[in-house]
Amino acid sequence: MSFHLSDSLHPSDSLRSAVVSRLRAAGCVFAEDEAELLFAAARDADELDAMAGRRAAGLPLEQVVGWAAFSGLRIAVDPGVFVPRRRTEFLVDQAVGLAAAGAVCVDLCCGSGAAAAVLLSAVPDAEVHASDIEPAAVRCARRNVEPLGGRVYEGDLFAPLPGALRGRVDVLVANVPYVPSGEVGLLPAEAREHEPLVALDGGADGLDVLRRVAAEAAVWLAPGGSLLSEVSEQQCAPAIDALAGAGLTPRVVTDEDLYATVLIATR
Repeated sequence: MSFHLSDSLHPSDSLRSAVVSRLRAAGCVFAEDEAELLFAAARDADELDAMAGRRAAGLPLEQVVGWAAFSGLRIAVDPGVFVPRRRTEFLVDQAVGLAAAGAVCVDLCCGSGAAAAVLLSAVPDAEVHASDIEPAAVRCARRNVEPLGGRVYEGDLFAPLPGALRGRVDVLVANVPYVPSGEVGLLPAEAREHEPLVALDGGADGLDVLRRVAAEAAVWLAPGGSLLSEVSEQQCAPAIDALAGAGLTPRVVTDEDLYATVLIATR
C-alpha cells in the first residue's frame, strides 16, 4: 500500500484509517496510538509509507520512529539496539533515589544509554560512565549520554572503564541480559529478531552475566555503594545467593504494576 500525504501534520481521516488498518492487520495491538507516532515522525508520504512498512514487518516501533519514551526523556534508539523497557524505569528510579548530588554512577550493559541519561538529568553534578559490548549500542548511547556530560565506552562489562573509578562508584546500574537461553525463542518476534542476542540471553538460568558483574562489583563500588540489577521474580533466590557470595548485602524491591523486580546489593 502506498500513501499520498498532502499534510503530514494533519492526516485525513481516510489516511489515518488506512495506516491503522495496515498496522492492525500486522498484529499491532495499539494500532491507533502507533499510527499517531508514525504521523508525527514522518516528514513526507514516502517516509510514512516506509515507516509503516517497517513496523508492519515486525520492527519495534521505537526503532522505526527512532526514539523511546523513558522516565520523562526521549531516548534515541537505532535499528539493532535494545529498546529500553518501561519496567526498567523502576530500576532507574531506585538508582536515582540512591544517588546523592555529585555521585559517581556507572551504567553497565547500557544499550541505548537510557539509564545513564536519566541519572545525568536527575542527579545534580553526577559523574556518569556507561559501557556496552555492542558497537551499535555504543554509538547510540553516545548520542544520548555524551551531550549531557557522560562518557560511553565500548567493551565487556567493567573492562573498558577507567581504572580510576575503582573503589569510587556510588551507584552501579547493571541491567544485564537475564532471559534463560532456552526461553529466548519464546520472546516476542520484535525482540528476538531485531534486538541483539547478547542483550537478551543470560545463559542457562539467565544469571550468567549477573554473576560476572557481582564477582567484580565490590572492587569498583565505593564503601556504601550499591549495585542495582533487574531480574525475574523466579530468579531472586539464586541471584541473591550470587550477590551475597560476592560479599555484597542484597535486598529486593518490586513494583507490581510494572512487573518489575530489582535487586539492590550494597558494599
